[in-house]
Amino acid sequence: MNSKLTRQALVAAALAGISVAGMGVAQAADTEACFGIAKAGQNDCASKTGVHGCAGQSKVDNDKSDFKNVPKGTCEKMGGKLGA
Repeated sequence: MNSKLTRQALVAAALAGISVAGMGVAQAADTEACFGIAKAGQNDCASKTGVHGCAGQSKVDNDKSDFKNVPKGTCEKMGGKLGA
């Protein structure tokens, strides 16, 4: 009985992972990288200039080499640019 429960738990975990992965793809298709709007420590990826290599490591507000993912069509309204 214990192995049956373990197998069910593994299947449930795998299905949950597939669901989350599918949501990420849909979200990525509806967003765009907007440069120059991220506040310090709130960037979504590495700096284009190589100052840092990971999300959340920006040191200044609105650095033109850092981006934040935003819904498509909203970047320029927020004062950002689609390319660094």
